[in-house]
Amino acid sequence: MADAVIIDAVRTPGGKRNGKLRNWHAADLASEPLKALVERNDLDPGLVDDVIMGCVMQVAEQALNVGRSAVLAAGFPESVPATTIDRQCGSSQQSLHFAAQGIMAGAYDVVIGGGVEVMSRTPMGASVVRDLGYPFGPRTFGRYEDRGGLVSQGEGAELICEQWGLTRDDLDAFAVSSHQKAAQATAEGRFEREIIAVAVKDDDRNDTDERMTADEGIRPDSSVETLGNLKPAFRPENGNITAGNSSQITDGASGVLVMSETKANQLGLTPRARFHAFAVTGSDPITMLTGPIPATKMVLERGGLTMDDIDIFEINEAFASVPLAWAKELDADMSKVNVNGGAIALGHPLGASGAKLMATLLNELERTGGRYGLLTMCEGGGMANATIIERLG
Repeated sequence: MADAVIIDAVRTPGGKRNGKLRNWHAADLASEPLKALVERNDLDPGLVDDVIMGCVMQVAEQALNVGRSAVLAAGFPESVPATTIDRQCGSSQQSLHFAAQGIMAGAYDVVIGGGVEVMSRTPMGASVVRDLGYPFGPRTFGRYEDRGGLVSQGEGAELICEQWGLTRDDLDAFAVSSHQKAAQATAEGRFEREIIAVAVKDDDRNDTDERMTADEGIRPDSSVETLGNLKPAFRPENGNITAGNSSQITDGASGVLVMSETKANQLGLTPRARFHAFAVTGSDPITMLTGPIPATKMVLERGGLTMDDIDIFEINEAFASVPLAWAKELDADMSKVNVNGGAIALGHPLGASGAKLMATLLNELERTGGRYGLLTMCEGGGMANATIIERLG
């Protein structure tokens, strides 16, 4: 079986809602990582066997297979196909799994896995057209009636606080740490190799002279005191989850160039990491966000590793309660977790986040000389992906 290796991984900066990326069309923004990957590696785009794009709100400007539109927008040959997939927040992490697994199975030699979400223009929930019917049918609803029915992700995050004994101060302190670590990482240039500069467009969607080179949502002056003034978002009377300890609504795109090791050698390209193990699992769709716990256990078992063997963890910060509960359950060393901040500070562009975090994980392993990195994230409906990569070289 062929080894699937990572040649390169890039992302756009994270644009805050209605911020500097608000005027980008999703297909065009998704084309930026595609172009960067082939240009940075002097790769003939005609060699790409497939592009697998994650996107959650596949409606309006993100509809009709935005991955294919991105391939054409990038100027790739028309012979290069693409598909768009939805595994909720883990969509582009799943795109990397499909890319690597296709290579390992011998179906591909060269694949780009990535994702996009322009949430300023296609907001969360946009794909639910209530007049045409609700996405959960009577049988799905009926299955959970005796537990009060299905709830929002925010309520799921509150239930996690209850189950693991997490307080508002715990969540706000974690959020502040995320901003502080992200600010330090930015100041030290830790994201420079993964972030590709993109033009800021005016309201007519024309490029301006301004180039966006850094994540827009970092608030280095955040404090537990200021976050403590925010009102709960989902339980007005006694909630813990606020806008300040939740992931930011963000615009962004990402891409990872994956090859067989044989093909990389033929092309004279140096693999930076290899895929070591994969896992995907379902979890309780009411608490919904606990999937990273069993997914982590599963991927470690499949990879023949323990928590102590992992040098860097990237756990998506959908809500602060998610990584905190994960860490409590698995007795994680927090000095290895989200060391450059996470989605609370850097943003969560839904369909792009998995490949975005993979770029960060890869670069941090190289910066620190670590061997193994583990990426996992919770997903709507009660699921989670987990991936272990091994740094090469």
